[in-house]
Amino acid sequence: MVFKKLCGSLGVGPTVHMALDAGPALPGGSLTGQVHLNGGNADFDIERITLELVARVGAATDGSGTGAAIGFKRFSVAGGLRLAEGEQRSIPFRAALPWEVPITELYGQPLGIGLGVRTELVVAGVKSKGDVDPLMVRPLPVQEAILDTLGQLGFGLRSADLEYGHIHGTGQLLPFYQEIKLTSAPRYKHVMRELEVTFLANAGGTEVVLEADKPRGFFTAGYEVVNRHVVSHEGATHRDWNAVVHAWIRQMTATHGHHTIPAPHGHGDPHGGRSRPWPSPRRPP
Repeated sequence: MVFKKLCGSLGVGPTVHMALDAGPALPGGSLTGQVHLNGGNADFDIERITLELVARVGAATDGSGTGAAIGFKRFSVAGGLRLAEGEQRSIPFRAALPWEVPITELYGQPLGIGLGVRTELVVAGVKSKGDVDPLMVRPLPVQEAILDTLGQLGFGLRSADLEYGHIHGTGQLLPFYQEIKLTSAPRYKHVMRELEVTFLANAGGTEVVLEADKPRGFFTAGYEVVNRHVVSHEGATHRDWNAVVHAWIRQMTATHGHHTIPAPHGHGDPHGGRSRPWPSPRRPP
């Protein structure tokens, strides 16, 4: 993942290459890589090198919109250095990603989320911005466990997008949030048409916001039910997530109406509705 930005006059100014380390990052984890500088045909004062996280908000993976690029976090890499004529210099960097950074892949399959890193260089008082270089982020263990359980219960992956705004009653910090939209599992179709999942992670755990699109009845209009749960990062691999997630869904449906939901068993149909194939967990080599 490399981009090249020419600063100053063509053939005169220095060039900068930003290379992220290989592999997806984690929410709340480290963003690592190197900035490579190549001097031009004169000495230059590099006043500041900054990285900026950029997300495309409002762009749905179904192609219904392109969204807007929003910068939401900046990191200082270096500043106040002099780059001699023809000099080559590499500057490693390590920065902490926000806990709420959206995930872009599940088991190695992209979710279609526009997320990247842009380098900003200030030379001789002139600010230059590079192109946005893609950033891959995988789920935290607790997030992956919940999504994997939903797949086992028969929910199908439909799409994912970033929405501008704030979810009331949560500890959300970023100006946008991620929605992962799932088609309903066969056993839940009579109580919901679609399930939207939002993760709002922090250092202690993850807020899980579930929004169910309830079906329209003969005498009632369809409506949405939103529930919020908080789970710890600890012990994610040792919980009975089938029971936990099924209880969450029962709680959502019990709020309105008195439907009977069969207890989870087996894997159901993970491709109900217009869903995408559910990614398979990584297997050890």
